[in-house]
Amino acid sequence: MDNANEATLRAQTTARLEKAMGTFGTAALASMEEQLPWFRRMPPEQRSWIGLVAQAGIAAFVEWFKNAEQSRPAIAAEVFGTAPRELMRSIKLKHTIDMVRVIIDVVETRLDELAAPGGAAQLREAILRYTRDVAFGAAQVYAQAAETRAAWDARLEALVVNAVLHGEVDDGMHSWAAALGWTSKPVVVIAGYAAEDEEPEASIDQMQLAARRARVDVLAGVQGRRVVVIVGGAEDPLEAARRIAAKCGPGPVVVGPPVDDLYDSTVSARAALAGLRAAAGWPDAPRPVLAAELLPERALDGDEAARRYLVEEVYKPMLAAGAPLLDTLATYLEQGSSLEATARLLFVHPNTVRYRLRRVSELTGLSPTDGRNAFTLRIALVLGRFESRGARD
Repeated sequence: MDNANEATLRAQTTARLEKAMGTFGTAALASMEEQLPWFRRMPPEQRSWIGLVAQAGIAAFVEWFKNAEQSRPAIAAEVFGTAPRELMRSIKLKHTIDMVRVIIDVVETRLDELAAPGGAAQLREAILRYTRDVAFGAAQVYAQAAETRAAWDARLEALVVNAVLHGEVDDGMHSWAAALGWTSKPVVVIAGYAAEDEEPEASIDQMQLAARRARVDVLAGVQGRRVVVIVGGAEDPLEAARRIAAKCGPGPVVVGPPVDDLYDSTVSARAALAGLRAAAGWPDAPRPVLAAELLPERALDGDEAARRYLVEEVYKPMLAAGAPLLDTLATYLEQGSSLEATARLLFVHPNTVRYRLRRVSELTGLSPTDGRNAFTLRIALVLGRFESRGARD
C-alpha cells in the first residue's frame, strides 16, 4: 500500500472512529459489568472514574491514530491522569490489565464497522501497538505509585521510631503507626549497629524480610551507625531478635523488656539503648542479649533506671529480710564464693550459709553461686549502701 492510499484509509477510518467514539465508553463499561466480578462490586463513583479512564484512553487512541502514529502516546498523562488518586488504591495492576483487555475486545468486535474498506489490517495493527503502550504505561504508573508509597512509608516509619526514642508517644504517633498497618501487641525494642558495608535502607529491608519470616511486625530506623527496631507480636522476643541480629553489623544487639503496647515502647527503647551503650563492659555477652542481663554495666554507666531497679528490686528485698541475709551475702562475695570461709567468719554452720544464699535467690531471682549473678548482686549491694548513706546524711 502506497503512502497516499494509506493516508486516505487513515483519514476515512479516523472519521468513523470520531463518529463512534461516544459509544465506546458506554459499550466498554457494559462489557466490564458483564465480564469482571470485581468491577460489579465497586461503588458507583469508582465505576464512573473507570468510565473516565476508558473514555480518555479511546480519545487518546483516536488522536494518536489520526496523527499517523508519529510519536509514542503519553499514556500515563492522558489516560491514567484523568482519575483521582483514590482509584490507584482501589484497582490493582491486574485489574487494569483486565480493563484494557475488555476494551480491546469491544473495539475488535466492531472492527469491520469502524475501519474504512480495506483499512481493517491498518486499524488492527494500530490497536495492538497502542494497547501494548497502555500496558507499559499502566505498569509505569503503578511502579511510580509504589515507589512514592514506599518513600512515604519509610518517612512515617522513621517518624514513629524517633517519637519512641524521644518519648513522644501520643495519639498522633499511633495514627502514623496505624497508617503503616501496625496493630501488634506486645512490643519490644531491639538496638544494634548497622553493617558498615551496606546502605541503611538495605539493612532495614533485610530486617523487614526477616520479620515477615518470623511472623512479627517491625518498624525500624537507622541513626548514624545505630539501628533501632520496634518488634510487635513476638511470642519469643529473643528468638525474633536473633533473626534481626543476623541482619545487623558487628557488635552487640540488645533486647529491651517487653511492654504491653506502643504507648509503653519508650520504656523498652530506653533500656535497649542503655544496654547498647553499656555492652562494652561485657565483651562476652551473648548476641542478642537482654537489657536486663546488662543491669550492672548499665548502672556503672550511669543509667538511672538500672540503678533504681537494682536498689528497689534487689537490695531492698534483702534488706527487708534482715541484716543477717545482707551480711551473709556480702561476706560470701568478699570471700570468693567460699561457703566454708563465710561460715567461719560469721560463726555459723555452712548449711546456714547455704540456706541464706537460697533466700537471696528466692528474693531477687539472682543466684549468688553464679558468677554473672554474683556480679549483679555485688553492684546492687554497693548501690544500696550508697542510698542508705544518703538517707543518713
